Amino acid sequence: MTSTDPRTQQDLRYGDPAAPPTDWAVARRALAEAELYWLSTVRPDGRPHVTPLVAVLLDGALHLCTGSHERKARNLTQNREVVLTTGSNSWASGLDLVVEGTAEQVTDNARLRRIADAYEQKYGSDWRFEVGDGAFRSSGESEALVFAVPLRTVFGFGKDPHSQTRWRF
Repeated sequence: MTSTDPRTQQDLRYGDPAAPPTDWAVARRALAEAELYWLSTVRPDGRPHVTPLVAVLLDGALHLCTGSHERKARNLTQNREVVLTTGSNSWASGLDLVVEGTAEQVTDNARLRRIADAYEQKYGSDWRFEVGDGAFRSSGESEALVFAVPLRTVFGFGKDPHSQTRWRF
């Protein structure tokens, strides 16, 4: 995680004015423990592309991987600005999180090894990756590119009571 706490701002226009801002430690834990995230990228022609994926929070960034031939990888070669979302589909409980950032491809094998270990620790042996030549590798499949999305701005939408909190890094 980053060495400094983010600046926290609550927008009282959205939600219960008596609701306190969500504590960053609560939001960070929810971001780290989420099983599924939705990645939004932009196609070269400007149309949006959204896809579910798994990711890990490590060193102040969400890390994701994708095959080099997949739409999201191709989109990221043209436009690195992304949004990752996670939360619940409930209106009255939970915390929804929206992460805005710039995806950076990770190619350093030592860093990739740490990210691969984090995937396996979080998701189990089905998500075991070998590391080589600046990418993830798995038996019988092509390489997977790895991207880090350093936390720049995160929005939290509390639901019990409703609130909106923004963290800037």
